[in-house]
Amino acid sequence: MTSRTRLLLGPFAALLLGLGIALLPAMLTDYDSVRQTVSEIGEMDSPARIPFTILMCTVAALLIVFASGVRDVSRASGRSPLAAYFIVFAAISAAGVGIFSFPHPLHNVFGTSELIGYQAPLVMALTWRRDPRAGGLVRLSWIMFALVWVAIAINISTFDRHGALFALERPFYGLIQRSLFATWFAWVTLAGLWLYRRTAQASARSTAAKA
Repeated sequence: MTSRTRLLLGPFAALLLGLGIALLPAMLTDYDSVRQTVSEIGEMDSPARIPFTILMCTVAALLIVFASGVRDVSRASGRSPLAAYFIVFAAISAAGVGIFSFPHPLHNVFGTSELIGYQAPLVMALTWRRDPRAGGLVRLSWIMFALVWVAIAINISTFDRHGALFALERPFYGLIQRSLFATWFAWVTLAGLWLYRRTAQASARSTAAKA
């Protein structure tokens, strides 16, 4: 599988996760996506536990392959591949969330560790900033990094479930949690497509030069 093909697996992972989160609640009774968290879809006693675990592990595997494409393209462009390793970290966290169903003690450990992987947009913005042809990717990554941190900030209320902020967010916390996933995976999708386009253009120039 070429680096260019692997870059499409990030957007595919985002699509698969979105569909899974939207469709799996149909297996549950009285589940409310507006109010309830994604983890509650696959919690220990849920009939959707196994499909949810398969979904999260599949998304994680796709992200790891995607990250390998980001790494290869970064190296070929003379950029640091560090962002790829942050994506891998996010993938491992996602797999852990799926395997260790709530209320397993490790569930929240892996859930919290996702915050590390979510810094991938910042790392990409910093490592590609000196590439004169990567202005679009750098701007995109800065914007998505800012949006990810806004989403993180409004999700932090869960650390104080008796606080005023969580009381305000509780009726629609499911949507608030999903906003973080949606923002980060939107970056994965847009960055993957940008890098795919860049590699396609480089390939076309190479072919034209040989002709």
